[in-house]
Amino acid sequence: MKLQELKVIVTGGARGMGAHFARELFASGARVAAVDVDEAGLEALPAGIARRRLDVSDEAACIDAVRWAAGELGGLNALVNNAGILRDGLLVKRDKASGEIKTLSLQDWNAVIGVNLTGATLMAREVVAEMARHGTRPGVIVNISSISRHGNRGQSNYVAAKAALAANTVTWAREFAAYGVRACAIAPGMVETPMTQGMNQKARDALVAAIPVGRIGLPEDLWLAVRFAIECDYFNARCIDVDGGLSL
Repeated sequence: MKLQELKVIVTGGARGMGAHFARELFASGARVAAVDVDEAGLEALPAGIARRRLDVSDEAACIDAVRWAAGELGGLNALVNNAGILRDGLLVKRDKASGEIKTLSLQDWNAVIGVNLTGATLMAREVVAEMARHGTRPGVIVNISSISRHGNRGQSNYVAAKAALAANTVTWAREFAAYGVRACAIAPGMVETPMTQGMNQKARDALVAAIPVGRIGLPEDLWLAVRFAIECDYFNARCIDVDGGLSL
């Protein structure tokens, strides 16, 4: 697909990678709608990008947002499923000071699954349904998974969501083929975003030392992968790790 032909929703489009994707898509000639819970971040996007507050874990809000975006953009043929949150913690942990056993809360589990997996699923469902109703084709869904899907200490909720999203990429590629829609995924490693900048310096330095290319990824690195996923019409049902070799 040509970027100039896109009518695309970017979820989590107010900050970090999502904002970068939205800006690059818009600069490339795509019609773009950015959605996020961060209204201030949405307002900072360039004029011409449609924007709307959206909690992707809210089914009714997703349905309304997709209809709104289709109206704003004159239809839809693409989705970048980027929205994500972290609520890290060991599933079971003994407190060093008190010896007390603490566990990951159900609230933190549900919050991450709700945004990172349920939200992505709802948005894919509604965008493809919108395309199917109007006979729009071709189309593409780009899911932002993570190399954490391979397993990562302290991220049971995040790993479960990102692994499931990568698996559903295959399922959706098979199901959505009837509507002329590809589904593919990009799995970032450590990327310089507001979500990762809060790491303590010691942990950050240790992680950088483990990356063969010797640096943390930039949103631009991931944009190049997203652009490939959109433009290569033969790329389908697969997940590409973009992590500087961290997962080797």
